[in-house]
Amino acid sequence: MNLRNTLFLICSMVCLSVCGQALPVDGPLTLRPVLQQLGERLLQGKTGSIVAINPANGEILCLATNTPKGFDVRQAIGKPQAPGSTFKTAQALTLLSEGIVTVDTKVECNKGFIDGNIRVGCHQHRTPLALKDAIAQSCNSWFIVTFASMINETFMYNSKDEAVNTWRSYMQSMGLGGPMHIDMEGEQGGLLAGADYLNRRYKDGWNGKTIWWAGMGQGDVTCTPLQLCNLAVTIANRGWYYIPHIHKNTRNQRYLTRRQTKVAAAAYPPVVDAMRMAVEKGTATSIRTTYPICGKTGTIENPGADHSAFIGFAPMNDPKIAVSVYVEHGGFGADLAAPMAGLIIEAYLKGKLTPASETKANRIAAKKIK
Repeated sequence: MNLRNTLFLICSMVCLSVCGQALPVDGPLTLRPVLQQLGERLLQGKTGSIVAINPANGEILCLATNTPKGFDVRQAIGKPQAPGSTFKTAQALTLLSEGIVTVDTKVECNKGFIDGNIRVGCHQHRTPLALKDAIAQSCNSWFIVTFASMINETFMYNSKDEAVNTWRSYMQSMGLGGPMHIDMEGEQGGLLAGADYLNRRYKDGWNGKTIWWAGMGQGDVTCTPLQLCNLAVTIANRGWYYIPHIHKNTRNQRYLTRRQTKVAAAAYPPVVDAMRMAVEKGTATSIRTTYPICGKTGTIENPGADHSAFIGFAPMNDPKIAVSVYVEHGGFGADLAAPMAGLIIEAYLKGKLTPASETKANRIAAKKIK
């Protein structure tokens, strides 16, 4: 679908809430045509979405989607799915803020985590790893163990219900789990398992081990690609964001009010450093470049081939753009989602792609995924 038709479809779905009524938006949108065109091109033959946001003001720069039936904005804003390892950034911020871990906390990982008959695989990497390397190398064991330790903590919390609700409140403050009430129709929330939900689901009881999958972004947690991009925004800004919006020059205070996360200010620098390490020497080296990109890959297990995901922002200390990419059945996050995000970032920061990047874009666009 060409850019003009895509923008028409997006315009037809955009609305503002005024006096309780949904009104069509007139006027310019925040989308950047060069990014929208590139995003659509990269998603050809695939099911997924690319979202880009300006961290400084919450303006949506790119909202490209594709499905077997063509463009569908709900793929980005109305289809919550497991976030996979992109979620480990939010986990680290929460665990650091609560004092469950420090940057020096180490966890053993011997190609995965084993507990009785349960085995969770992991990447090949040295062991043990501390927090920054655990993010950069996307160590499942580190996040399973540390998340379970928070839920089972009996000194800080009166009960596991209090522990998991505390965890959930941090995630909600980062814009995850529920609708953010953007200025478009069709937005959905997601799932962040709190005590009420878990007590209903697990009638025979539950503990940190029952839900440890959430520690690595699987199981009882789902988010939309829009929410994941906003998570990248909160990290880029070291703790704040504006609700994403697509209507330019809005006067609605909902989109002009800065929102602060619950995360401790001291938690952001090590996570930002770790996301930089992921690009420099971790799971996202495929997008290593001369300007500093910070990112986190995600590979999401599900029936069929894995989903491919990535969140990131650039430049590291002067963020101009945050991006999320989510491609269903796209395989490893490092192999597809990360390179797609890298191209979007390059096009925005540089104004165009280099010849080598154009070749890469053509190769990705030609890749078909059933």
